[in-house]
Amino acid sequence: MSAYRVAYTNEARAGRDALSAEHRKLFDTGVGRIARDPYGCGSTPASGSRDRRDAAIGSVAFIRYEVSPAVVIVTILRVIH
Repeated sequence: MSAYRVAYTNEARAGRDALSAEHRKLFDTGVGRIARDPYGCGSTPASGSRDRRDAAIGSVAFIRYEVSPAVVIVTILRVIH
């Protein structure tokens, strides 16, 4: 299966951009893994929905994202670091 496309809400983009360059590189690598396997990678369902997920990106950040299988997109909703 090919990777899902990744999109960011404005809030999530600001959280990613606030990371140091080193952490941003690690973050992007982790998000790439999630794009290839959005229901795996140690993520867990959030808010009672299979498609809304929480995942830790190493020790760099914690994200909440939503999988839209019909359009093959992962939308990063929030980044906490």
